Amino acid sequence: MTVQVDRSNIDRPIAGQRSGRLVEIDALRGLAALAVVLFHYTTRFSDLYSANQPPTIAFPYGHYGVNLFFIISGFVIFMTLDKTSKPMDFVVSRFSRLFPAYWVAIALTFMLTHLLGLPGKLVDLGAAIGNLMMIHHLLFGLPHVDSVYWTLEVELLFYAWMLGLFCLRGLDRLHYVLLGLLALRVANSVLEWKFGFGIPWTIARLMNLKAIPWFALGISVYLATSRHGPTAWRPPALVAGFSILTLALGDSLLIAGLAVVLASAVFLAANERLGLLRHRSFVWLGTISYPLYLLHENIGWSVQLRLQALGMSTDGTVLVAIAISVALATGMTIWVEQPAMRWIRARYRSRLVLAR
Repeated sequence: MTVQVDRSNIDRPIAGQRSGRLVEIDALRGLAALAVVLFHYTTRFSDLYSANQPPTIAFPYGHYGVNLFFIISGFVIFMTLDKTSKPMDFVVSRFSRLFPAYWVAIALTFMLTHLLGLPGKLVDLGAAIGNLMMIHHLLFGLPHVDSVYWTLEVELLFYAWMLGLFCLRGLDRLHYVLLGLLALRVANSVLEWKFGFGIPWTIARLMNLKAIPWFALGISVYLATSRHGPTAWRPPALVAGFSILTLALGDSLLIAGLAVVLASAVFLAANERLGLLRHRSFVWLGTISYPLYLLHENIGWSVQLRLQALGMSTDGTVLVAIAISVALATGMTIWVEQPAMRWIRARYRSRLVLAR
C-alpha cells in the first residue's frame, strides 16, 4: 500500500507549499516515532509484563525519540507562526493536525485494549471522554487512555505560549522569554538539589520548564537556518548554548551531549543535508508518524500479551505488534488524519473567502 503524502499543509500555515527540508524533518520525526515504538515493545514491555524471554535486540534508549519530537516541534511551530498572518490561521492549522487523529486514536485504543485486556492500563469511559481535551491530566488529574498522551499535553502548552506571544507581537523578543525560562529551570534545579523543594509541579508544568530546553533548541535551529539576516545567528546561538548548559546542569552531561546530536540532526535536515531521508520509505514513515505514535503503545502491549499467552516468542510478538501498529497508523493517515485536515482547512478557507 502506498501512502500519498499531502504536501500542501501538513505542518504549515493555512497557505503555503511544502519544502524539501520539511520532508527531511518529517522523516526525522518518523524515525523518532519508530525509536519510541521499539523502546516500548522491547525494553518497556519486558519491564512491565515480564516477557517469557528477553528480545534478541532491545532499544533501551528509544524513549529519547520524544526529545527529538520536542526539538522538531520548536522548529516547526516557530516556522509556522513566522509565516502566519492571523492567530486563527495557526489555531486551525494545529487543531486540524492534532485533534481528529487524536480523537479516533482514543476510541480505537479504548475499545481494543478493553477487548484484548491490558492489566493496570485500562481506564473507564468517563476518563476516556475526559481525554478528548488533551490537557485532561493537568486540569483534572485524569489518567491517560494511552500513556504517550503526556507528551501531547506538553506540546499543547507550548503551542499556547507561542500563540500568546504571537498575539502580543512578541516573537521578535522570544529569545528573552526563552532565556528567562531556561534561567528559571536552572534555578529550580538548584533549589531541588540544595533544599529538596522547587517550583510547584503544576506551575512548572504550565511553564513547560522540563521541556523548554528542547523546544528552545528547535527554535534556535529554525532561526539559524531561516532568512532573518546575518545578525539573526547570535540570539539563536546564545539560546542554543544556554539550552545545552541548562540540560548539563539540570540533567546530565550525557543528556546535554544527546541534545547536541539531536539538534545537529535537525539542523542538517533543515539545510537539506540528509538527502537519504527523502527516500520514499522514510517519507512514508514521516507521514504516518503521528498516528503511529498515538496508536502503538497500549494496543501493541495488548497484542503482545495475548500472543505471549499463546506461546509466541518475544521477538515474534514484537514483530506482530509493529506490523499491526504500522497498519493501523497507515489506515488512520489515509482515512482519518489527512481527509479531516483537508476538510477542516478547506472549510476555514471558504469562510475566509465569504467574509471578504
